Amino acid sequence: AGNFKVCVCGGAGGIGQPLSLLMGMDPNVKELCIFDLSVAMVPPEGVAADLSHLERKCKVSGYMMEVGKKPVDFLEECLTGCDLVLVPAGMPRKPGMSRDDLFKVNADIAKGIVEACAKYCPEAVLGMIVNPVNSVVPAMAELYKKKGLDPLKIVGITTLDVVRANKFVGESLGKNPNFINIPVVGGHAGETILPLFSQDKVGKTLEAEKIPDMDKKVQDAGTVVVNAKNGKGSATLSMAYAGARLGKSVLAGLSGKKRIECAYVASTVTDLPYFAQKVIFGEGGVIKVLPLGELNEHETKRLEELKPILQKEIDSGLEYAKANELSA
Repeated sequence: AGNFKVCVCGGAGGIGQPLSLLMGMDPNVKELCIFDLSVAMVPPEGVAADLSHLERKCKVSGYMMEVGKKPVDFLEECLTGCDLVLVPAGMPRKPGMSRDDLFKVNADIAKGIVEACAKYCPEAVLGMIVNPVNSVVPAMAELYKKKGLDPLKIVGITTLDVVRANKFVGESLGKNPNFINIPVVGGHAGETILPLFSQDKVGKTLEAEKIPDMDKKVQDAGTVVVNAKNGKGSATLSMAYAGARLGKSVLAGLSGKKRIECAYVASTVTDLPYFAQKVIFGEGGVIKVLPLGELNEHETKRLEELKPILQKEIDSGLEYAKANELSA
């Protein structure tokens, strides 16, 4: 097994705690750092103390920062030597909140963390779970590029869309979702989420008339959870599960065992500069962005419909990157 250092930024929050638990159980992790703000639901040192009792080789430390301070001034010890930084930080989406409102708040939060990573662990893979992913990832990747760093180190975690597609198709057809692997491409919100059911051996057996509803079910799954939690949160446990799946694949890749996952990254697979599609994780992170493969008629039509929506969300991110800089 590998001996990697992982940091979870926002590690004491609703996603952060279960995500830290799952990463702490990965045999590839030798050191886990939990970073959060003084306003977190519990102190990150408390989460670290709790997780330090698991029967795993992993050493766990907590780091708490006062609100208003800058991560770049505080995180040297926490981030130095990190191989993977998972970022479930930021405000969750509240009912009735537009993704644009959310972007203004969360882009600044993400930038603070990304700035610190650029300084202390520029070679690390950054797994971004900061919504809206469609805009935050382009913003942060372009800021990395401006600093002369590799934009492919900034990885938007869209794994939950894949997980949901696998589960829903499995439920519908009475099959085990562990043996279903539906690529989900495009973006990570609403109509930009495009499951390619035709590319999976089980998924392609869905009856044609069921596909539009199944497609919509995957798109709307996040909102279903937000509504069911009745203003008290969004998807946290399933997001942690999906984030850990991606995190574990990144670490497997770093240790020399290649893994394929869907992720939202800088891409030339379509005419959009950022896109979610299958990528190969290997030594150094994303080593190859894979082509979309064959799409059926429904998928081709949906791809053309989602492009202008996703382009607009990417543009918000690009504008943010033009107006901002990562400090030295």
